Amino acid sequence: MTNPARIDDVSISGEAIRLGQFLKFAGLLDSGGEVKEAIIDGAVTVNGEVDRRRGRQLRLGDVVGYEGRRVRVCA
Repeated sequence: MTNPARIDDVSISGEAIRLGQFLKFAGLLDSGGEVKEAIIDGAVTVNGEVDRRRGRQLRLGDVVGYEGRRVRVCA
């Protein structure tokens, strides 16, 4: 069982990344189709709030949630 308070850090090479790209890069989802469905269904959160914009720019420190997992964008 996943610890709900746990936040995993995932390093990116720049200072920003799009939400859809990050979901795949962080291993939360496997394909673009899965990303699109999850975002449309409102299953993805950014900093605790549902975000339905696949192209949203994530910045360092943003926390993305999906199915009980939370992942922070890090340098």
